[in-house]
Formats: sequence, C-alpha cells, structure tokens
Amino acid sequence: MNRRPDAPSPLAAQIFLLRSIPFLFLIAALIFAAACKKKSAPASGAAIRGITREFLLAARNASGGRAEVGLRPEYAARQPGKQQALAADHIYITVPPTKAGAPDRATEDAIEAELTRVAEFHHLQRVARPGAPGLERFDYTLNGRRTQSIHIITPLPPPEAAPQASPQSPRLAIVIDDLGNDRAQADSLFRLVYPLTISVLPHEADSGEIAEEAHRRGYQVMLHLPMASNSGDKDEPIELHPGMASPEVEKTFAAMLDTVPYAAGVNNHEGSLGTADQKLMDELMPLLRERKLFFIDSRTTAATVAETTAHAAGVATTRRNVFLDDEQSVPAIRKQFALAIRDAREKGSALAIGHPHPETLEALAEMLPEAERQGVRLVFASELAR
Repeated sequence: MNRRPDAPSPLAAQIFLLRSIPFLFLIAALIFAAACKKKSAPASGAAIRGITREFLLAARNASGGRAEVGLRPEYAARQPGKQQALAADHIYITVPPTKAGAPDRATEDAIEAELTRVAEFHHLQRVARPGAPGLERFDYTLNGRRTQSIHIITPLPPPEAAPQASPQSPRLAIVIDDLGNDRAQADSLFRLVYPLTISVLPHEADSGEIAEEAHRRGYQVMLHLPMASNSGDKDEPIELHPGMASPEVEKTFAAMLDTVPYAAGVNNHEGSLGTADQKLMDELMPLLRERKLFFIDSRTTAATVAETTAHAAGVATTRRNVFLDDEQSVPAIRKQFALAIRDAREKGSALAIGHPHPETLEALAEMLPEAERQGVRLVFASELAR
C-alpha cells in the first residue's frame, strides 16, 4: 500500500505516541488532583447544619422522643468584611433516666447506634474526647475538619438520701466561680450531685460548653461578670469598668451573656473598683432587671454599692457571706464551710463562694452531705436573692 508523502511513518507515529505519554499522564494527574481537591473541600455551613439536623432527628427517634435534644452553633472568628461562618455544631443529648431512676443504657445505646448510622452515611470520622461521669463527648470530622461535637448527658445516681429538711430549715447556697477555661475542672465539679450554682466566665474557650452541660446536669448557671479591680493586675481583656458610656456597658454585657447560655443570674468577678462605682452600677442594674436576672454581690470590697443599687433598681439580690478557699487547703476550707453552716443557722440563710480547686472539691464532697445531715437545706443562689 502506498503511503501519502505527508503522512508520518509508523516509526515517527510510535515516537510521537511515546513522547505524548508523559504529557497524558500529567493531564490525568491534574484532573485527579482537581477532583480530590473538590472532594476534600471543607463542608459549607449549610452542609454542616444539614447533617446536624439529621443527627438531631436520629437522636429523637432513637429515644422515642424522650431525650432532650438541642444544639449550639460554634462560629469561626469573624473576618473583616465577611459574614460570620459556622465552624461546627455542638449537639447536646440528655438521656432521661428509667422509671426506677437509673441511667437508661438501652436508650443511650440506641441513640449512639443511630448517630453512627448518620455518620457513616456522610463519611464522618468519630474522634473521642475526654468525658466525665454521666457525660460522654466525641467529635465528628469530615476530611479532617470538625463538623459536630456530641455531648451525651446521663443522670448520675443521687447521693444517699439525707433526712428531709423542712421549708423552715436553714438554707445554704454554694456558688462555684471561675468556670469556663478549664474543661477538667468542670468535669471534676460535675461529680458533685448537689444543688450547686455554677458561675461561668464569659468569652473563655469552654464557656458555652460548660454552661450548657451544667444546666443539663441540673445545676444553676450564672454569668461571672468581669469588672475592674483596684489593683488592676487581675483585670480581664473584656470587662466593665468605670467611665464606660451607657451604650458600651449594654453592648459589652449583652456579648458576655451570649457566651454563657442559661445564665439565670450574675455575680461579679473581681470588681473591687467596678462595684464601688455608683454610675457603673446604675448603668448595669437596669440591664439585669430587663432580663429578669438576679445579682449576687461577691463583696470583693467593703466599698461596694452593688447590692444597694440592685435593690433600688428592683433586681433580686443578696450577698456573699463566706469565701471558702482564700486559703487553698482542705482543713482551712472545712473551717470556712463550718462557718457558712453556722451563719445559715444563725441568720436563716447564707451564701458561700468557692472555686473549682482540687482542695475545694475534696472538701465539698465531704461537707455537703454533712450539711444535709445537720438539717441545713442546700439551695440554688436564686432562692436567697430577694
């Protein structure tokens, strides 16, 4: 067969093909890389929320509608000129106890099985997180990015029943301050199954998580409101201080509340300068009244006008009687707790403030049941605010 003069020879065609193979491989690699990049692109906020809705529905269905299910969004840091983007959803599932009051393991297992089914459908990876008694936590990730954090709360068995206190019994409220920036501290505190009031600092890494879990475990939640101190060496980056204009006080306070869900009241963090400033207290108290929040004066200074200003503004209020752990030793904390019991007996009620130090929690584990045995009724802080 005659070959056209301009047609390539078989040898030339083979050489051309061999030379083209690397180029073809390069094209294929680029196409594959583009496909992988598209596949591994971070999930959008809408995609995250869509999967979250499936998790919420799965948990409700698995529990027959008995579990209390909710979510709290976590947003990425706002970029200038851009809308705030959803980073992940926190899903909270409270498993109700059995009729006998024991943890309902069957329902909890059914919920976890349904969550696993949804996760597998969306190719999510489960990552374990540290938990606590009656509290399991884990994350789901997609292509290495966290999309959901799951919190499963189950009731802890109540302590051994103490003699029933009458409504006329002395009342004692225990407030634990400074929660929000230490997950392990909160988990240790959650071992105490008593009516404690948990005061959470705003704008901390775990403020929202701890407040949400504390509420679901039956504690009362307060905002531990940072205010300026006389020394200034313990001031927080965001706080209320004398000289703030009224709109700035309201905006700062509202932003703090947004980070502490379920806050029923407020007490001051530091604040020896802030609570002694009449103008600042005059600005703050109407904000509490509008939101139906009570106020506990931690009394970090004898010059405080916070309690009297709260009363004048129509805000339910009371004051701290005893600090439990100025000295962080178990024997010293026992003595302070005994003083709080004595105050409750003599005055009809008392409020003590402590912190989630290991020594404080050890002393409370011993002294809380002792208070009940002595006929003192443990109550939330709100019950003493009038």
